[in-house]
Amino acid sequence: MNEAESQLRLEASTSGLADRVPLVSARSLVSRGQRNLLVVLVVVGVIGTVLSARITFIVIIALLTLTYAFAVVYRVFLFARSSRSDAVERVTDEEALSVPEADLPFYTVMVAAYREASVVGKLLENLGELDYPINRLEVMLLIEQDDEETLAALRQIEAGPQFKLVVVPPGEPRTKPKALNFGLTLARGDLIAVYDVEDTPDILQLRRAAVAMRRFGPEVACVQAKLSYGNAGQNVITRSFTVEYAMWFSYFLPGLVSLNAPIPLGGTSNHFRRSALRVLGGWDPYNVTEDCDLGIRMYREGYRVKILDSITLEEANSDFVNWIKQRSRWYKGYLQSFLIHLRSPAKATSEMSWRGIVHLSAFVGGTPILAVVNPIFWLLTLSWFIAHPAFLIAIFPAPAYYTGLTLWAFGNFLLWYLTILTARKTNRPDLVFTALFVPFYWIMMSIAAVKAAWQLVVTPSFWEKTSHGLSAKVEVPS
Repeated sequence: MNEAESQLRLEASTSGLADRVPLVSARSLVSRGQRNLLVVLVVVGVIGTVLSARITFIVIIALLTLTYAFAVVYRVFLFARSSRSDAVERVTDEEALSVPEADLPFYTVMVAAYREASVVGKLLENLGELDYPINRLEVMLLIEQDDEETLAALRQIEAGPQFKLVVVPPGEPRTKPKALNFGLTLARGDLIAVYDVEDTPDILQLRRAAVAMRRFGPEVACVQAKLSYGNAGQNVITRSFTVEYAMWFSYFLPGLVSLNAPIPLGGTSNHFRRSALRVLGGWDPYNVTEDCDLGIRMYREGYRVKILDSITLEEANSDFVNWIKQRSRWYKGYLQSFLIHLRSPAKATSEMSWRGIVHLSAFVGGTPILAVVNPIFWLLTLSWFIAHPAFLIAIFPAPAYYTGLTLWAFGNFLLWYLTILTARKTNRPDLVFTALFVPFYWIMMSIAAVKAAWQLVVTPSFWEKTSHGLSAKVEVPS
């Protein structure tokens, strides 16, 4: 590939979606209508505070309480729906191995890595163990041109013929989705899988995904494998993270599938039809949760996502600061996606229906909003029991106070109970014990959510790098 061709591919990878469908690109965060609405809300809030601060705060608290209650009830509903038979696609080992090699589709696996010299050796080892015919597989390692350490590490490793090093030319934004878009312009596979650099996928996962895709027509554009953690027992953060992922991929996402709702994809172990990715314009390089956004855009275009019963082990963040960086990026991306897909409510409703809008608001918008609202209620409750301040008595008339306290206490109890129930189903006593203290993990979530809200305003497309290789060992589950 010459330099001119490389630059053309880079331009398409960076600006293709934003130039073609600016309405769904995060290159600009909010529309003029959203800015005007924000100004109106601020003006109304200021005028209301001047005229009657007490009534204004009562209305705000009531809206927050209703939002909180709806988000909690919605998650309980998803948990219950996840047990339906159509929520998860299962492909047995025998079924996966029974397909003749000649009948398997050509597969492209893409891994975008940046400053990962310490773990790329293990990555090649893990992907080299995938049970898939080498002559029907290409594994593209997407490395930034200025990442000399990772490039040097890769060039010292003897890799199989299925591995292909792709050097991504420099250009902004420097994000994972931009690198994936560059890889998409070169990919030859009928199916495309995306993995992260620290992943250890089920060795039959490509075969399982290929079989699952054959069950459906082109309307199913993606199957999402389940994610879990191989270093769950490292410390209390990794154990909490593991329980959270178990709830997310075994209950919440299958629940969304059963409701035919938009699916916020995970950032790894996605298996796509290349034809669908081309129609959609690939990933949005300006969105810091490109996976969540892509799942919503698939839904808007009439595509569907299925959950595949196959596990990829990742490395859970074991460091508090590193965890906050990663989680704040996820929350910021969810807020980005929520705002972007509601830029034109009329168009969004025509493409998703009002049910799709409700699902989008309750799950994608509700996830970071719930984390931001939680500490507000915690502080108000703590203040009440410690000091009974007069301003709380003023803004919480007796009916509002008892209603709000009941909803908040019962909502937190329900989420706590579901977390413990999820931990029990993992058959790991250490995770059950950790789940008992999950409210402390919620505090971490709230810190990350507040940071995400701040970054959404000041640095909306900044991709905060997550460090890998912090785990001492990886546990392989039976």
